Amino acid sequence: MSWLLDALYLFVLLLLSPWLVYRAWRTGRYRQGLRHKLRGLAMDVPVGAVWFHAVSLGEVHVLRQLIPAFRLRHPERSCVVSATTDTGLEEARKLFPDLVVFPFPFDFSWACRRTLDRVRPSLIVLTESELWPNFLGEVRRRHIPVALVNGRMSPRSLARYRRLSPLVRRMFAGLDLVAVQTEEYAAAMLTLGAVPGQVVVTGNLKYDGAMTERENRKSRDLAALLSLSRADLVWIAGSTCDPEEQAVLDVYRRAIAVHPRLRLILVPRQPDRFDEVARLLEKRAIPFVRRSAVSAPVGVRDGDTPPVVLVDTIGELNALYALASVAFVGGSLDGKRGGQNMIEPAAYAVAVVFGPHVWNFADSSSRLLASGGACQVRNVAELSEVVLRLLADPEERAAVGELARAFVLSQQGATRRTLDRLDRLLRATGQGEHAA
Repeated sequence: MSWLLDALYLFVLLLLSPWLVYRAWRTGRYRQGLRHKLRGLAMDVPVGAVWFHAVSLGEVHVLRQLIPAFRLRHPERSCVVSATTDTGLEEARKLFPDLVVFPFPFDFSWACRRTLDRVRPSLIVLTESELWPNFLGEVRRRHIPVALVNGRMSPRSLARYRRLSPLVRRMFAGLDLVAVQTEEYAAAMLTLGAVPGQVVVTGNLKYDGAMTERENRKSRDLAALLSLSRADLVWIAGSTCDPEEQAVLDVYRRAIAVHPRLRLILVPRQPDRFDEVARLLEKRAIPFVRRSAVSAPVGVRDGDTPPVVLVDTIGELNALYALASVAFVGGSLDGKRGGQNMIEPAAYAVAVVFGPHVWNFADSSSRLLASGGACQVRNVAELSEVVLRLLADPEERAAVGELARAFVLSQQGATRRTLDRLDRLLRATGQGEHAA
């Protein structure tokens, strides 16, 4: 089976290589750790470590909570971290400077074998949804216990997996622990072949990792740098995707006419779009500053329209949300991405707005809406209406925000439940007394 998959991967890679080379040249993406991904890991890592893996930035932030808690319980164990994307690797290195961080291998059989030969983990912990057949097949042959934590399954992923049922069932059956966010996700995993006794609902780790204190140091430093005060009206559009920036700027034009001192902080989701969004702002003749160019407090003179802040850096969105009066969470208007993390602004008691397409956060969004802690809009016209209403009504903003924070606090506890299950897995597989 592995040689068939290798052949298929090589065919797809050759087919897409012109586009990938072009994208790498234009954006700088796909280059980091390419040799390790293609050939397998060549760097030294602690043998017998617990291997935590996250796909990209969002999953790395899940590990921000889980890994320190695991190390506190198991100070005798070594841990290593891998990620798939460039942004995920960069963020993991910032969050875990004392751990070995390395690129996850492409699912070629030789790359998986060589990486596993280097790491020789005592346990593999995968985050949320990334499963690859060659990798899991090699793990199974070596009898290494593997867990999926904070598991979720979007409708699109479920449909894709069902089309590959025989292959997928082998993957899910090989998981020793499937710790998922909700009962609905548990049911989906079971239909795909997960073993019933190994599927458990532990909740969403993102609630535990959510910061609730607005007056944290990083947020205060950013406020000083951007010349923001608590009295300022601040609208943050976070994790936006094309064409959401155009919609946000349309709404901003209307809002600035009513609130001339309004501050807009615009945070595109993908780094390779920073320049594109800057050109959009220039085309519309909207004054702006790029966050990467700000090293001293932004000058904002009385009577002038404050500049829009284009955040072209990685890892600052969470701290920026603490400065918001209203937050629009992107990836939710056009039906292609399935939404982004609305838990972060909600935890700060910010009035949160998002679009209709939030299947990646289906449970969080529906329950947040049911609590009264968020507003959902169907289109750009409704986005304009709701954002303008919230900007004009401080009492409604405060009420929505407090309900949002109360909901987030009520959902915490997934880290403890997940660690309890990982401990049981370690004991059941004879790894309970292992020390690397």
